Amino acid sequence: MKSTDRTRIHIPIGTAATMVWSYARGRILEQVKSVAFIILYLLAFQLFVLGSTPSNAVRVAAGLGLVILGLTFFLEGLILGLMPLGERVGVRLPRKCGIFLIVVFGLLLGMGSTYAEPAIATLSTAGVTVTAWGSPLLYRMLNDSPGLLVASIALGVGVAVGFGMFRFYYGFSIKPFIYTLVPILLGLSVYCALDSNLRNILGLAWDAGAVTTGAVTVPLVLALGIGVSRASGKREDAAGGFGIIMLASAFPIMGVMILGIVLNPSTSRPMEESAFFAPEYRERALRLFPNEAALLRHVFQHGGEDGRKAFFGEDEEGYRQALRRLGTPEGRGMIPDSMSAGEWLTRRASETERAFLTREVPGFASSPRESETAWASVFRQESTNALRAVIPLTLLLAVVLFLMLRDRPRHVDEVALGVGLALVGMMLLTTGIRTGLAPLGDEVGRPLPRVFRSVPREEGRVILEPFEPEQVLTGFTPEGRPYRFFYFTERGTTPRPVPFDDDQFDPETGSYEHVLQRPPLFGPQLTLVGIAMVFLFAFGLGFGSTQAEPALSALGRTVEELTVGTIKRSGVVRAVSLGVGIGLMMGVARILYDIPIVWLLLPPYMLLLPLTYWSEEDFAGIAWDCGGVTTGGITVPLVLAMGLGIGGELNVTDGFGVLAMASAYPILTVLLFGMMVRARQRKGLVDVDEEDEDE
Repeated sequence: MKSTDRTRIHIPIGTAATMVWSYARGRILEQVKSVAFIILYLLAFQLFVLGSTPSNAVRVAAGLGLVILGLTFFLEGLILGLMPLGERVGVRLPRKCGIFLIVVFGLLLGMGSTYAEPAIATLSTAGVTVTAWGSPLLYRMLNDSPGLLVASIALGVGVAVGFGMFRFYYGFSIKPFIYTLVPILLGLSVYCALDSNLRNILGLAWDAGAVTTGAVTVPLVLALGIGVSRASGKREDAAGGFGIIMLASAFPIMGVMILGIVLNPSTSRPMEESAFFAPEYRERALRLFPNEAALLRHVFQHGGEDGRKAFFGEDEEGYRQALRRLGTPEGRGMIPDSMSAGEWLTRRASETERAFLTREVPGFASSPRESETAWASVFRQESTNALRAVIPLTLLLAVVLFLMLRDRPRHVDEVALGVGLALVGMMLLTTGIRTGLAPLGDEVGRPLPRVFRSVPREEGRVILEPFEPEQVLTGFTPEGRPYRFFYFTERGTTPRPVPFDDDQFDPETGSYEHVLQRPPLFGPQLTLVGIAMVFLFAFGLGFGSTQAEPALSALGRTVEELTVGTIKRSGVVRAVSLGVGIGLMMGVARILYDIPIVWLLLPPYMLLLPLTYWSEEDFAGIAWDCGGVTTGGITVPLVLAMGLGIGGELNVTDGFGVLAMASAYPILTVLLFGMMVRARQRKGLVDVDEEDEDE
């Protein structure tokens, strides 16, 4: 037998199945532990602080289960398939190609990995909460030109990776790039803040820099960067491959702001709702919509009575006919998919519209909720997205490695298995995010402003139809004054007495309009406690969700390996989690108090520049990379849903910017952590030298 021959080991099917299950169980339990804290945290806050339960607990629970399975498959696929391909290309490319081809490949890899990021899909679907009259430019970028938005983000990441390959090849320091890019970004932000349209895209731009560096981009780009850095031989320090994630966060921010500046002259300015939908403004308004039907759907989904009446102008009968169509299957599309007809009636319609629909469309309020998006439909859509994301990226790496470099990975079968696992994992992960994680974040974030309110607030209206007046009871106050009430139950809760108002009862239709009021959670004397609870929730959400981020875990392991254990993965993860928690507190404060985001961006980044100057080269790159890996598949849906939910409750133009804060402060905490580690190491060396002298 030749020495090159391989001896096959035959393992019984039962034994193989036991081994695979044991390995898979360990990986699944690892992901359960990583996401258990944040999920339990959200559920506990919703149950015990907000006093509510998930509206569809079974669906949410199933979605969370898919998230755990998806993370398990996806991370295993990255380790077995995509990362070995990326590192192999990174090692071989500098030996056979010049810097020009390396930069071109980095550009293509950066763009491909961006399209494969699950968080990008979450960002692109956030436009459903933006109104066309309140922020026309933001609406245009998110709804009218989402492909252009994603392309600008992907191009920014591609340019960043190209610059990173150039830096690695020649061994340049990351610090000059930081000193150049950060002032440019801050200058562009100040310029945008001075324009009524551009200021509304600042949160989106800085959030875009946060969502580009997730579970796909980080491992691939790190593997490629470290490979190029080692193969070029220009740098000898272990952390020479760091800093590229910072570039991959900065350039997309610049790309989105430049896109906004280009689109701004041809976009209308923010205006009153009635003026936007008026017939005389129709031609300008239709620049944001494909046709009048889409414009009408927007005013019914997001507008109020003034906007709907303005749309029809003097055509009062057309307005009434449109209201009547809401009760037909054809008109159901004018109501948001997330609402039933009754919910739209209580949350969007005016009192006049409610009275009209109750009279003209009998049974409209009590019509059953439309069936939610079928699991099969969601999974089919996410499967298509996963194929479009993973396959082109894999083909790019494979073509360059096999055809261009004439090389191959050591274990092709493992790589093929890894790609398959990554594909299945992304399908499950994104399906779980849509059906479980994002709805859970929205259900917690939307009622969160109630925590700090000190007065009761009207939360909605319910049309009780049919209503039986004979069921109304009479009670008496301690002073002997009579009052009328009836028992009302909501979502299976214990029936509670509510006051009866004669003005809310319509004897012609036999319906009663009940106003839902939610009392403040902490009372008028404890408003500060309510505010503290909001910020405590934000900090816990940031700290806990960051612990579950696979991209951060991958970066932490790489840091520990490259520093030969002198910097522990756990220390990096804790430092980053602390920074994310602080950042989320600042982001929530921005929305609660409607603070311009530019004033929250300037202080931390102005502080980071001198800290970077004082930090050692390797830790500067590590710290700025940590700011880019904190917001991925777990954090983005939760934080984005929370921010948009709070913004919607407070009628803030947009709820973006929270992710931007969650990216800035981890850089600060990791830089300080690095200074502490180096100070301890130097102190240890001094102590050793003193002991040697004593001997």
